[in-house]
Amino acid sequence: MSTKINRRDFLKIMGWSGVGAALAGCDMPSYVTLEEGRETVTSYVHPEEFVIPGIGVRYASTCQQCPAGCGLHARVREGRVLKVEGNPSSPINRGKLCQMGQAGLQHHYNPDRLRRPLMRAGGRLQEITWEQAEKLLLQRLGPEASLKPGRVAWLTGTVSGHQAVLLDALLESLGSPEGHYVHEVVNDVVSQEVNRELLGDPLPRYDFGAARMILSFGADFLGASVSPVHFATEFGGRFRGVWNDPEAFRKGAFLPERERGVLVQAEPAMTLTGANADLWLAVRPGTEGVLALGIANALLVKHRRDASMLPEEVRRLVARYDLDTVSGITGVAGDLIVRTATWLHERTPSLVLAGGPATGQEHGFQAAAAAMLLNIILGNVGRTILPSGEFPFPQLTPRRGGTGDLLAFAEKASQGAVDVAVVSGTNPAYTAPAFVGFAEAFGKVPFKVVMTQFPDETAQLADLVLPLRSPYEDWGTHVAAYQAERAVIGMQQPVMTPLYEETRGFGDILLSLLKARAVEGYQGFADYYAYLRHAFATFAQEFGGEAVGEEAFWRRVLQEGQLRVPRRPGRLQAKAVPVRLPEPRADTEFPFHLVPAARLGLWDGRHANIPWLQEAPDQITKVVWGSWAELHPRTAQRLGVEEGDVIRITSPQGSIETRVYIHKGIHPEAVAVPMGQGHEAYGRYAQGRGVNPLKIVDAVREARTGELALFGTRVQITKVGRRERLVRMGGAETQHGRKLVATITADVYRRSEGGGEHVA
Repeated sequence: MSTKINRRDFLKIMGWSGVGAALAGCDMPSYVTLEEGRETVTSYVHPEEFVIPGIGVRYASTCQQCPAGCGLHARVREGRVLKVEGNPSSPINRGKLCQMGQAGLQHHYNPDRLRRPLMRAGGRLQEITWEQAEKLLLQRLGPEASLKPGRVAWLTGTVSGHQAVLLDALLESLGSPEGHYVHEVVNDVVSQEVNRELLGDPLPRYDFGAARMILSFGADFLGASVSPVHFATEFGGRFRGVWNDPEAFRKGAFLPERERGVLVQAEPAMTLTGANADLWLAVRPGTEGVLALGIANALLVKHRRDASMLPEEVRRLVARYDLDTVSGITGVAGDLIVRTATWLHERTPSLVLAGGPATGQEHGFQAAAAAMLLNIILGNVGRTILPSGEFPFPQLTPRRGGTGDLLAFAEKASQGAVDVAVVSGTNPAYTAPAFVGFAEAFGKVPFKVVMTQFPDETAQLADLVLPLRSPYEDWGTHVAAYQAERAVIGMQQPVMTPLYEETRGFGDILLSLLKARAVEGYQGFADYYAYLRHAFATFAQEFGGEAVGEEAFWRRVLQEGQLRVPRRPGRLQAKAVPVRLPEPRADTEFPFHLVPAARLGLWDGRHANIPWLQEAPDQITKVVWGSWAELHPRTAQRLGVEEGDVIRITSPQGSIETRVYIHKGIHPEAVAVPMGQGHEAYGRYAQGRGVNPLKIVDAVREARTGELALFGTRVQITKVGRRERLVRMGGAETQHGRKLVATITADVYRRSEGGGEHVA
């Protein structure tokens, strides 16, 4: 802003009466008026009686930025939430909070939040009152609606707690008990199926503190995973040796006597977990299972590990994957395979993890099963892999899903088998690949409802849009899929008055529909808060003890932000099964493998409307505010491209264009494009920025689970012929031989300068 007003004149006019003069002196566009800048100033001379001006109050709640269910403390001052931090008493995150949790404030205060319901009229969405929206909703889902059995479909993200109970009851009353579809792009559906079949527990608990080594096949447990903050605290503390007692960690007591654990990460494109590894193995996409069998072969042949627990068919299978064969298929050097097997043999007990999307029809379940075979050979089951136990309230456990439910929902809608569709907690119009034809399928539904906080891509297709309250304004309970050593029900409470009167909570909408349909057991509750109070009165009788009344129990739960519940003991089996891994095939037309990478930050695109996360440097490339394609230096040289050159990535389903980022953290046959950008709606910070790699994902499904093989798309790369600047934080990633920072191994440091003490 340019101005000719000097400092003295500026100070003279900066009273209330001088605002017009100040603005007139600014070189502002002519269309900006004083009325547009006007705001209401409310006196806080007489605040609410529970507010002490200048003094912050902390409320315990549960983070909703991803399904992990971390506990948080929200600091509120003068009736506004200003900061959030992790809840130290939560066994899930132990006082820590990731950048997505911290950025939840910008979801709450986002200027693009929906403030009133929207109804489609004349081909476009128009604002209406909540009373009008509720009347329209009841016409379609109320007691007078003529609904045929199985004709209502509800597509959500992960939902748990009492919201899940109400949703199940509502779908039952609507005659569509099987009509709930759960869609999450970042999921562990394939590894769950492997764990269920081979261990008898879909999501066992991992004891990082007992492991001396972790071998991970694409499991980004420190980044986009089922519980990234929990795994990060376990990894950085108990596994790396900084601390090995949870209570000591909570009190700030660090115990340095534990040996530092070793991490080996095998994957086609470097993740946050890979960046923290002691040894990173760039494996050819789709050959992770072959690498696991090669390591198993080295353990049995070179290190004479006991194989008596393996069926004869499995032993014959492993024998076929000798060192030269595996190195040729995977692209991993033989000495690195031997080193990994030796570490596993010497550093007992260990932990072998498998994760990440499938890379083909037979490269999901089979590869994860091969990784689990290593745990069985090494005797990790029962030592570092523990049973999760049985949660005492199965009706509260999370309803989880992946991409298979999205495909099933779209197929049913496209067949005209859905009369009413409701979408909440997910944005399938953005996350669905182009081949799904989601917009066309959704358009065949006569009445479409979207419950959301923002005008996202799916909301643009709806007939009725209901604006939801933010997690800082709403009540709820949540049960995390991955529970730590202590099982908890996370409590979500409003920490401030809703910013917009014409918004509603998800639980309140469900309850109002149940009451309207006169479903037995729900008529006596004035609102969702009353329903929760009643539910926790029952909990008080079971967990509060005779000396604790219902009111005291309720207040204690609110103060702690969680209810600890006992888990019934569980047990694991250890079953080895033969796996079938097809040979990787060459594709001359589409020679590269596309890796649509999920990162801690924008996640699957749900946080692209948060400027804090847009300008938070990517953990691997340090790029901000845009998209890029990661290429290996050899690949870039072969294609004749440099950093910043725009390339076209084409699959059988379409193409995207983005800038090149060159580094060695990717296999030469792969190209990685992070998820999260490329929105066509979703507000000013997300719209029209970058590209969405999910749109060109091919229609390849994992055979056992029906999940989309997100890493199974083959692509070709061509140079477009123009350059665009990559906006990155930081400078060069190499010392260019100048030895600006000297590095030595941890072992050398311990022998020389460390004095034998542990080095974290």
